[in-house]
Amino acid sequence: MKLYLPQRFTSLSVISHYPRQIAIAAALLTLAFPMSAEAQERALRTLTVTGQGEEVIPTTIARVQLGVEIRGKTAAEVQQEVASRTSAVVNLLRSRNVAQLQTTGISLQPNYDYRNEQQNLIGYIGTNTVSFRVPTEKAGALMDESIQTGATRIDGVSFIAEDSAISAAQKQALREATQDAQSQADAVLSSLNLSRKDIVKIVINGQNVNPPIYLQNAMVRGEAASSPVIGGDQAVNASVTLEISY
Repeated sequence: MKLYLPQRFTSLSVISHYPRQIAIAAALLTLAFPMSAEAQERALRTLTVTGQGEEVIPTTIARVQLGVEIRGKTAAEVQQEVASRTSAVVNLLRSRNVAQLQTTGISLQPNYDYRNEQQNLIGYIGTNTVSFRVPTEKAGALMDESIQTGATRIDGVSFIAEDSAISAAQKQALREATQDAQSQADAVLSSLNLSRKDIVKIVINGQNVNPPIYLQNAMVRGEAASSPVIGGDQAVNASVTLEISY
C-alpha cells in the first residue's frame, strides 16, 4: 500500500531540501521593491530645458530666373521669335558654365483686347523662362549679358549658401543649442543649491535653414542689371531639448 502525504507536507519537504535557494530568492524579492521606488524617485527629479542655437553664414550663390516674352500677331511668329531668343540666351549661359540650368516655364496664349464690352483677338503672347545658379559676384554681369542677348525679363533672384557651408552651420548650431540648454539648467539648479547629474534624454527638435534671400521686384526689374549684386547672409537655427537629473 502506498501512502500519500497531504500537500502541506510536500511543501515543507521542498523547503527543507532547498532552504538556501529559497532564502536568496526571498531576499532578492525584498530588495527589488525599494530599488524600484528609488528609481521612480530619481525619475521624478529631472529638469527639462530647451536650448537654441543659430549660425549666420554668407550667401555665395545666386539663383536667377529670367525669360523671354514676345507679343505678336500670329502664334507661329511669336513662337519662332521666342525660340530664337531663348536659344541664344541658353547658349550664352552654357558658355558661362552656370549650374543647374533648366527650363521652368513655356507658354503661348492668345492676347485679347477688351473694348466696348467686346473681346477681340489681337495676337499672341509667348514666354519661355529658365533658371540657373551662378556665383553671386557674377550674377549682375550675367543678367546684363542675358538681356543684351535676347532675354526680356528677369523674374527673380535669390541668394543661398553652399550646401557644405549649410551642413557645417547646422552642426555648429546644434552644439550651441546643446550648450545653451545645459547653461539654462545650471542657472536654474544653482539658484536652488542643486547641481545637475546625468543627461537622461536628448531630443533634437529640428533644424531650420531660413529661406533664400530674394531681391525686391523693383531691383529685379530695374535698369541696372549690370550693377554689383550683393547676396547678404543666411541664418541656420537648431533646437535641442535635454532632460537632466539632479
